[in-house]
Amino acid sequence: MIPAHRLLVAALALLAAACQQLPGTDKPAPTAVPQVSEDSLRERAKGQLTRGIEQYNAGEYEAAIRTLAGSLDHGLLSRAEQSQARKFLAFSHCVAGREAPCRDEFRKAFEIHSEFTLTAAEDGHPIWGPVYRTVRTQLITEREAANRKPLSLLPLAKAEQMLTDGIVQYEAGDYDAALRLLEGALKENLKDKADQVRAMKHVAFSLCLKDRYPACRATFIRIYDVDPSFDLTPAEAGHPSWTRTFAGAKAQAKKDLAAKETRERSAREKAVAPPAAAVPKKN
Repeated sequence: MIPAHRLLVAALALLAAACQQLPGTDKPAPTAVPQVSEDSLRERAKGQLTRGIEQYNAGEYEAAIRTLAGSLDHGLLSRAEQSQARKFLAFSHCVAGREAPCRDEFRKAFEIHSEFTLTAAEDGHPIWGPVYRTVRTQLITEREAANRKPLSLLPLAKAEQMLTDGIVQYEAGDYDAALRLLEGALKENLKDKADQVRAMKHVAFSLCLKDRYPACRATFIRIYDVDPSFDLTPAEAGHPSWTRTFAGAKAQAKKDLAAKETRERSAREKAVAPPAAAVPKKN
């Protein structure tokens, strides 16, 4: 017969062993969760932008679209970087024959970054160049319309209606029809100076796009007779079809205005100058 105190010792030993095998009595240390900082996400977005451009240059357009879209998902790229991503998204969609998303991406690029523009080589590309120019013209027209006085409920006068129709034809790429309507609007005596400038500006654009550069230059110069402070927006001024023509016209117009001011000042000075003293006659 086993003594009672030995049985008690054995029972306690078994109980201790059982406790060691129970789950949850010895939990492992929790694994540390890596912290993702804003800086690391920004660097990841920039890396995706770079990778997306590389994929585009390699002709991997669908992969480029996915990567560039991913770079924008973080929302941490600068405005210039966002517009760059949108630009290559537009290029990729246009090359793939998807004009609608190409147009949408160009519009977003303009809306994100007001100074967005293509280089002369990019602008002249036969696939996306026309799409880009259409979007740019549309946005410029919308901006000008927003800055104008609210339209009344009355129908437009003949000159104003011809101006509106001429802009529509210009945006559609029918420059001959645009010229007929815009020049007709000017002959009908547009009342508002801003409308006159707008009509002449699009006449000049149309002439340059038809390679009629002397007439284009002369029309740009005419604008300064109506608005001496006239200038194109950065996006307009950078257009390869009229960049040099406009620059030359602007320089000539400023020179002519300076000469005119000099003549007028000289005339005013002569008008207020005291008459010369009469020389006494000799006997």
